[in-house]
Amino acid sequence: MGALVLSGCASIPFDQTAQPASKAAITQSDDDDWDQLNAQLRSDLSRYNSREIARRPSVAPTATTARARDKEFADRARALFAPLGSLALSMPVVGVRIRDLSDSWHDPRDGGSRVHKGIDIFAPRGTGVVAATDGIISYIGDQPKGGHCLWLTTESGTSFYYAHLDRWAPGLYEGMEVQAGDLLGFVGNTGNAKNTPSHLHFGINQNDEMVNPYPLLARATPTQHARLHVELGGGFGTR
Repeated sequence: MGALVLSGCASIPFDQTAQPASKAAITQSDDDDWDQLNAQLRSDLSRYNSREIARRPSVAPTATTARARDKEFADRARALFAPLGSLALSMPVVGVRIRDLSDSWHDPRDGGSRVHKGIDIFAPRGTGVVAATDGIISYIGDQPKGGHCLWLTTESGTSFYYAHLDRWAPGLYEGMEVQAGDLLGFVGNTGNAKNTPSHLHFGINQNDEMVNPYPLLARATPTQHARLHVELGGGFGTR
């Protein structure tokens, strides 16, 4: 699970009865915060996958011969670690079209002392921000530069960073499973974006490296509206 490298984060509360872990103070930039809790989140994803295997026994190997088991594991490994370019994404901001995007990856920041490790998606304050793909909310919190932000992590460990949110969606929590198009929050300009027009800073981390989101979003499916989570008999659905 080489890509589970997320922003400063407490343990994901899969056991809802457990006491939440205290969040560590974050002092790095919004691009580098994820380094501090790499090991913690790797552990969290491992626990998540173990829970899925227990909940869905079909995830466990079903083949009876060694050769068949080897093929089954190989097929799953190929699916799990498929190239990021093959991932179909939903546009993370409602109403934004592909032609509205600008590739600001590696643009200079802070007078050239660092580069931009994501792209900025501009939209009016309060515009809905949604899950670009299925995954779990692995971090919700505030960062000095990222402001109100969150990380969305897929089963394969690819992670999506949402920063400068005006606010989070009601009822969102760490460890929550979401689907593509589910409402995560709203566009804003918190953190070091307070003097800029409202926008979403959107970043992608895979295999411990930040990668350019623009080529993926250039093929994303536009999002016309966001779905809201509703609680259904102890579980969560969407509407």
